Amino acid sequence: MTDPKRVLVTGGAGFVGATLVRQLADRGHSVRVLDNYTTGDPAHLAGVDAELVEGDIRDGAALGDALDGMQAVIHLAAAGSVIKSIEDPATNFDVNVLGTFRVLDAARRAGVERIVQASTGGALIGDATPPVDEGSLPKPISPYGASKLAGEGYAYAFSQCYGLRTVALRFGNVYGPWSARKQGAMNMFFQAIHRGEPMVIYGDGTSSRDYTHVDDIAAGLRLALERDVPGGTVLHIASGVETTVAELADLCRAAAGAPDHPVEYRPGRTGEVDRNFASYDLARELLGYAPTIKREDGIRSTWQWYTESVFSADPVSAR
Repeated sequence: MTDPKRVLVTGGAGFVGATLVRQLADRGHSVRVLDNYTTGDPAHLAGVDAELVEGDIRDGAALGDALDGMQAVIHLAAAGSVIKSIEDPATNFDVNVLGTFRVLDAARRAGVERIVQASTGGALIGDATPPVDEGSLPKPISPYGASKLAGEGYAYAFSQCYGLRTVALRFGNVYGPWSARKQGAMNMFFQAIHRGEPMVIYGDGTSSRDYTHVDDIAAGLRLALERDVPGGTVLHIASGVETTVAELADLCRAAAGAPDHPVEYRPGRTGEVDRNFASYDLARELLGYAPTIKREDGIRSTWQWYTESVFSADPVSAR
């Protein structure tokens, strides 16, 4: 590996951060986490060798203090919901655009060497024939997608104007342990199965996503930190596998041992792309990235995690 770095992880007590910070600490990096605990939880990092600081990326003083002595930043803090971005675009802009700008600008002033930031594939590119890649034309159809595109734009501009070594990683749909606060389809399906309620599918079930396990997403982030890639780089970190929402429902039912659990179809929702999965060829070339967890295995282990860590504390039992 490269020499250990002093790394600030914004939003590091959240879903992806809980896995990433563990990977970084295991690799010998010195990790500080800045999180306002809106969706993160300090309990996610219990027993992990990392410094936890409560604060918001939009608070200049808190951000400046957190950056003191840091060599690199992995920027995960974000308002991550497409649907919520449509309901409240101003808050999404405040967190994702202004927040990302403030992280970049504070890092520039602090003399940080590298910034790796979380972006998105499907929501940023919008409706396009998959597989998408780094050459696909972005046409976001939600404020969330637009906010991530703006963040990528600022990262590239800062790399060109100030020499910051920025890397933006476009995630697939992340799933796995520590995701109890994530409002994604897999989580909703598992909760419905547990509660004995119908699994709700919006649309006709043919819309698709690229489901990528959080271990692989975290590995991509770590590689982007450690490998020598040019500033302004954008990469897709994905599984390369297209999964329709109907297929996902079947996979979740199989993982839970409930193959006949009922499904309820409702009208599709504005702002959500129809089909999406991504090629990770460039990430493989520049980072040596490749997904390691098969879809069926990952979904099965995620159900097990929910059963042991979330549902065990819920008195409701699946019927």
